[in-house]
Amino acid sequence: MTTPPYPSVSDADLAVLQEQLGRPARGVVGIAARCVCGNPTVVATSPRLPDGTPFPTFYYLTHPAATAAMSGLEADHVMRELQDELADEEVAAAYRRAHEAYLRDRAGFGEVDEIAGISAGGMPTRVKCLHALAGHALAAGPGVNPIGDRALAMSSWSPERCVCAHPGSGG
Repeated sequence: MTTPPYPSVSDADLAVLQEQLGRPARGVVGIAARCVCGNPTVVATSPRLPDGTPFPTFYYLTHPAATAAMSGLEADHVMRELQDELADEEVAAAYRRAHEAYLRDRAGFGEVDEIAGISAGGMPTRVKCLHALAGHALAAGPGVNPIGDRALAMSSWSPERCVCAHPGSGG
């Protein structure tokens, strides 16, 4: 079993995550993407939480400005526009590949029967949650999740500019 190469999670990371989420982070197995200042932006989460709950959202967007930007897009009904992009065969095929990559990444941390074949964000055929799709795009890098990439490009937030409010973060 191979696992994606995530840096270890520090106590400082966990403190930032708790501040970002307003609660302790659960089941964190790594920081999958960071702000340019170094703060967590996306966590990789165990497919089964410590309390036994199956958790399909392996890549969990935590950065407050990023989550607010995705919420804004959802409120503006951008998901319909992005769903329509799946009518393009190339985009649909890339989205299916993104779904398969997501499942492979999560499988490196264990198989959970209750969520077998389920990724996140509506993949592979629907656009359901831009937060999950953006989280995957940030964690996997550009070109892996076309809908997540498009959501990030359309959003008011950029992973290239720090807007963190944490001391020492540069924001």
